[in-house]
Parts: sequence; structure tokens; C-alpha cells
Amino acid sequence: MVQDKETLERKIEELKEEYSKTKDNKKTNYHVGMIRMKIAEAKRDLVIASKKIKGEGFFVKKTGDATIALVGFPSAGKSSLINTIANTRSKTAQYAFTTTQIIPGTMIYKDAHIQVFDMPGLIEDAHLGKGGGRMVISASKSADLIVFVIDINQIHQFEKLMKELNALEININKKKPYIQINEQDTGGIKIEVNKSGLPEEDLKEILNGLGTHNAIVSVWGRVTDDEFISIISGRAIYMRAIVALNKIDTLKDYQKVADELSKKQNIEVIPISATNGINIDLLKERIYENLGIISVYLKPKMGEERLMPMILGKGADIEDAAKKFHTTIVDELKCAVISGPSAKFPNQKVGKEHALASGDVITFIKNK
Repeated sequence: MVQDKETLERKIEELKEEYSKTKDNKKTNYHVGMIRMKIAEAKRDLVIASKKIKGEGFFVKKTGDATIALVGFPSAGKSSLINTIANTRSKTAQYAFTTTQIIPGTMIYKDAHIQVFDMPGLIEDAHLGKGGGRMVISASKSADLIVFVIDINQIHQFEKLMKELNALEININKKKPYIQINEQDTGGIKIEVNKSGLPEEDLKEILNGLGTHNAIVSVWGRVTDDEFISIISGRAIYMRAIVALNKIDTLKDYQKVADELSKKQNIEVIPISATNGINIDLLKERIYENLGIISVYLKPKMGEERLMPMILGKGADIEDAAKKFHTTIVDELKCAVISGPSAKFPNQKVGKEHALASGDVITFIKNK
């Protein structure tokens, strides 16, 4: 019988503590293997228990071209920031827990409509459900980019936020290792590729603990045993994030603090003041760039100057733009005429494979 979430989470923490205290040598190999298997089984049961819980989390409807979530501790300045960058008015005050629900807004930048969620403030042990933290973090997963809002006078908040997210197996600015598992009817577990850095026996123990006994397995990329368990159990989340280091108007040497945080945590840090409007345009630019989108413009053939904006992913080509404009135009498309950053000269004729850049102006040319 699957236990409840709280019991399973407590059991996992106890097993992890036992594992960390056990020296790995020939005498303890079996015991260490059993602990790993028990952790894997408990995490598998936790996945099942999580799916049984209904209604955990805020309902957020995604709109626009992309979505960002403002995440931080209470009074970090999230509400002031959304009021500055988006067309909304969120409550602000000099005390904690002003925002008790998700406040949506829209930031328009280079004609992209970017949805902004002002998330309720997190507190320590949010991953255990304190202050509705699990619901807030769960809702944040729907975003395309997290913007951590950190009070420059409370710089330790960043590590605490990372701890809360890591506890719920949310990986920030990490590349997800590629793992392929092809289950078979017989033959046991065969490790075909192992670039994980873990012994094959460890991989087999974990898979057995999660109920996989016959499979061909390939792991492309280094991974810890905990990460391996999280990925194959479907719990691991990989998200991009930047830091908006807020309230820099209260500290003279703010750039030094920003640089140190960026270097130590290997994350992009933009120093800002939401209330005084310092570096807000820079923050908007960095949000746009980190979302991995470009803004291009469609121009009708018959000499009209009216331009229609279109938002695409970085690396998009003429064919991608045609598909987004109208699915049928692709088959009729002969070429395109473009002007802008990706063109060698104005009104250059290009084929379907031509890679676009933000700011390009496109005119589609159909076959006659």
C-alpha cells in the first residue's frame, strides 16, 4: 500500500541521512545498495502519491508569447517589479505576505506579449508545504523563465530559494542528461551506454528498485544517483532562470555584490531598483533574450507599409515563419524577401532554410 506524501518524504530524508553516514567499501556494498533501492522505491511511491492528490496548486492560465514567474521571499519587491514592467497594479507594502495569490500581468517588449506572474512569497521549508509553498512552486513550473527577485540587503535569500526548489527536484540552469530506457520482455538490464559517472551496478539497482527489470539503457551525460532516480521517475524539472537583484538604491557598492553573486552561483544577475526604475529596460532585454524568442515582421507584397509582428523561437527559419503564419502557405512558398539583421543587403531573396534574426522584415513569395 502506498503511504501518504508526508510519510514518504520523511522516509526519504531518513534514508538519505543513513546513506550519507554509511562508508562505501567492500563490507558495506550490500547495505549501501539496499539503501539506494529503498530510496528509489520510496521516490516511486511518492510519484504515485503525488498523482492522487487533487487540487494542489494555483490555477494559472497561460497567455501571450511566453511566460515568466517572479519568485522570491516576502518583501523582496516582486509586486513593485510587476507594477513597473507590466500593465497591472499589484499590492505593495513594507511588510511580508502582501501578495496571497498569483497576480498576472503582461510585459510588452519588441512586440512580444510576455505574461508575468507575481507569485506569493516563499518562506523556509516551503517545499514541505509551509506558507502554501508547494502550491506556489508547482505553479511556477508552468513558466518559461523564472526571475528570482532578491533583496540586495538579504543576499542569503538566493541560496535558500535554491534549496527549496532543489528539494522538489527543480533544476535551475542545468542541462538535462539524455537517458534512454527501452524496456524488454526478458534479458535483464543491459547498460549499452554509460557516461553517467555511476557504476553500472548502481544504475541496475536503481532501475530494479523502480520496477524496471528488463531493459536496454543508455545514459548520455554525467548524473548523480539522486538525479538519475528523479529523471526516470518523471519528477525532475529543468528550468532557466535569472536574478533581479532589487533595491540597489539602498546600497552604494551594489555592482560588486551583483558580480559576486553571479560568479558564486553561476547565474545571470541584473541589479535593479523596481521603485526607482533603475535598470528596468536592461532587465526587460535580458528577460527577452533568456526566453529564447525573436520578433520578426511580415510585410505584404503589394507595397503596403503595414507590418505584422510575429514571435518565433531562436533558430527559426523562413519555413517556420510560414508555418506559423498559415499552414497551407508552406507548400506554395517559393522564397522570401527579407530586410534586417539576418540579410546581407536590403530586400535579399532567400530560401526556406534561411535562419531569421530578431528585427527581420519578411515578405513571402508564392509559386505562380
